[in-house]
Amino acid sequence: MHTANDTTQDIHALREQMMIAKPVLKDAASDWWLLGTVGCHLCDHAAGALAQLAAVYPRTYTYVDIADFDEDLMLVFAEQIPVILTPTARLDYPFSVMDLQSLLA
Repeated sequence: MHTANDTTQDIHALREQMMIAKPVLKDAASDWWLLGTVGCHLCDHAAGALAQLAAVYPRTYTYVDIADFDEDLMLVFAEQIPVILTPTARLDYPFSVMDLQSLLA
């Protein structure tokens, strides 16, 4: 879990930076974001974990392809994907459904 050094303010600033780079994300500003890229099998596993969570706790998320960002912003996540970014937390892979559930509290 990557959240130890990230404050809510840091996460908010990062999400703002991402929304500036990709304005369509403003429509999903309150959603959880699954950051990944095409061909990432771990990203597929993360999407499966989110689906399992949603079966019990209805939760929407937006898939965000980091390849759509400029190089500097893409490199923030390139070695950590998949990453779950909520409005208040960041969770780097590996994570389980239980880890995702802990973000609901």
